[in-house]
Amino acid sequence: MNTLSYGLLAFLARESSSGYDVMLKIQPFWQAKHSQIYPLLAQMEENELLTSYWVKQSEKPDKKIYSITDNGIRKLKEWMYKPLPDPVTRDELSMKTFCMWLTDRDNAIEIIESRKAYFLRRLESFRKMLQKIPEDKRGFGNREFYDYILVQKGIFNATAGLDWCSWVLAMLKEQQAKDSTAHSEQPVPSVNQKI
Repeated sequence: MNTLSYGLLAFLARESSSGYDVMLKIQPFWQAKHSQIYPLLAQMEENELLTSYWVKQSEKPDKKIYSITDNGIRKLKEWMYKPLPDPVTRDELSMKTFCMWLTDRDNAIEIIESRKAYFLRRLESFRKMLQKIPEDKRGFGNREFYDYILVQKGIFNATAGLDWCSWVLAMLKEQQAKDSTAHSEQPVPSVNQKI
């Protein structure tokens, strides 16, 4: 089983859900497409880690609701005791930053501005999640405590990313202003002067 499979089990251990709903729940923490999720759900159901039933809907197509089985809980518990691997970093921004010497400053600024906007959206999303966790449930011993620390992790990461973007943009724009000033201070040749 891959990490996404365990993530799906983790969300279904909390609450039975449709494939679509579990996809929405996992998105803030693990990027996955429905083309990845649905085959995993089917495979885990075949392996008796999940069960499912259909809910009829009058104005929408019927939806399949997945629930975790005792075998699924057992598999999830076993996974919790496996050693944690080092995180995998695959961010296109890092590679584009490495190549920024090949582009102009306006494009570099646009790239960083785009990522800054992403971090602002993430931060807003995590802050909304945080508001849904009751203050009295944020202590150790409550199931919501783990939601709380995970949402805080998301806030810290988004804030760090936002700070980095702001730092890079400040340098790029400061240099842009210096270049603009230096260019405007160039002496303008007189009519009689050869260029």
